[in-house]
Amino acid sequence: MSTLSVALTGLVAFLHLFFLVLEMFLWTKPYGLKTFGNSLDKARETAPLAMNQGLYNGFLAAGLVWSLVAPAALAGPVRIFFLVCVIIAGVFGAATAKRSILFFQALPGAAALAATVLA
Repeated sequence: MSTLSVALTGLVAFLHLFFLVLEMFLWTKPYGLKTFGNSLDKARETAPLAMNQGLYNGFLAAGLVWSLVAPAALAGPVRIFFLVCVIIAGVFGAATAKRSILFFQALPGAAALAATVLA
């Protein structure tokens, strides 16, 4: 795989680990409240949903990390699969929740996918 593909995939994996921490552990903390524009009451009420969402982001990160350490014959298909999942989740999130998800999730995933396919 090209250095650019590895670097961008690593960035996307890092972002999803960050999303995991934000949604699972910081949702009701000041940083999480500010990031998502929630009141403390709303954040407490929605915390179980956010934790579930964070867990899914962790699975995406795990798959991307797997693609970085997998044998060469497996790395490409695994990377493409998980990057496509990231893009679909980002587009869906932008359409249903918050438009900025398109830029923070789908766009980095698309850049990593393009670098991977072109490698």
